[in-house]
Amino acid sequence: MIRTLPLPLPGPLVDAHRIDLSALYSTGWGVDAFDVTAAPSGEIYALYGVHRYTWNVGDDERDPAVANFGYRLLTRYSPDGVPLATALCCPAYRNGLGEAESAVANGDRMTLAVLPDGALAVSAHPDRTTLIAPDLSSVLRAYDAPGRQAFEEFVPGDPFAGSLTVTPSGRLLCVTSEYGVHRYGSCIANIVGVADDPLTADAKPTVRAIASLDPAPAHQTEDDLRPHVRHHGEPVGLDNRPRPSLTELLTPDTDRWRWDQSKLGRPAALSDETFVVPVFARTFRAGSRGQPFVFALVDDQGEMTGRLHGLHEYRDSPFTGFCFNVVADPHRHRAFHLNRYGLYAWNADGRLRARLDTTTKAFKPLTRFTLTACTPAGELLLVHGKQHLVLAVPVPDELGDLPAAVENALRAYARQRTALKKQWAPTDWHWVASDLPVHRL
Repeated sequence: MIRTLPLPLPGPLVDAHRIDLSALYSTGWGVDAFDVTAAPSGEIYALYGVHRYTWNVGDDERDPAVANFGYRLLTRYSPDGVPLATALCCPAYRNGLGEAESAVANGDRMTLAVLPDGALAVSAHPDRTTLIAPDLSSVLRAYDAPGRQAFEEFVPGDPFAGSLTVTPSGRLLCVTSEYGVHRYGSCIANIVGVADDPLTADAKPTVRAIASLDPAPAHQTEDDLRPHVRHHGEPVGLDNRPRPSLTELLTPDTDRWRWDQSKLGRPAALSDETFVVPVFARTFRAGSRGQPFVFALVDDQGEMTGRLHGLHEYRDSPFTGFCFNVVADPHRHRAFHLNRYGLYAWNADGRLRARLDTTTKAFKPLTRFTLTACTPAGELLLVHGKQHLVLAVPVPDELGDLPAAVENALRAYARQRTALKKQWAPTDWHWVASDLPVHRL
């Protein structure tokens, strides 16, 4: 079923900070979507943020109508797309309301995953994972640790993973960080691993490392060993990690610097045993279109068995707009990617089965969307960056029918968007919900 869901701002929050919803984002405020995912029950969870920063407002400002602020918001929807509850977490600045702490571990590149027991996992780099009750009412457990920084004293913690993906059998596909990757003095995503046991509020499982990005991070010490991430039965760190690394497998003899300072994307589960691991070359300030990238197929033993084929480094570049998400449907063994040049679909063998060209009139609206997930029911979840709406697109059984299905979904999106505007009366595509339950985490 095609559905369109708004990303609502809680009315009490808008009123407390007197947010001018009609103001341009260039004035220092904005709303940004981070991730959207779905539970097997059909419920949908969205993670997004709202912030305001004014350069001449001090950190000690006590008036919430003037003070700088920032929040991460989690919203839960019913299977038919009705918002049920919202949670506020990770407040930034003092915000004038006396809130500066959160039970949710904050960090970069926050993502969502629904665990087999129904708990919502919110992950962030470096290796910060928070478990939240399915109804968003409370935090069950936060696995958190400060990332090590050069020239700073090491502070131990209790980390888990920077991102999680759940396979059909309940395994966890994880990404963890290491210090010294590409010789940087910080923690960067470097390890892909699999956890066979459940992650709960009472215990975290051991992550078995199956692939690495940088084979030899620099300047590591015994402090950098992660006991819960193991390779050959020993903690990952120092000289112990999967080899050959992804960069070693991808680097041609003619260009040994081709993958230097590359980055690891969020892996997707194509099945219980096969995963899509995105690797992107370094980005440049002047533009990176044409830089190499690979969507590698890696099995649960760490062997690179192939890749997703059919993409041209320049004509299909994900670097334009930084469209780095790859999602997969492990129940039907399909993978999908959306960037500024097209929507792509592959089968389990990595063969390209559909390409929807965004230069055509029918699919040009896709350039405004970001692909975030494929639901257990086989729907693609796309987020419109300007209109703050989520579109659920059912994928047909035959990938050859995908163009017609997406074209139909885009037409339905226009109709449903109009209906939502009449119901919600948004201001410049900002949707305010005054009667939605709000939990403060």
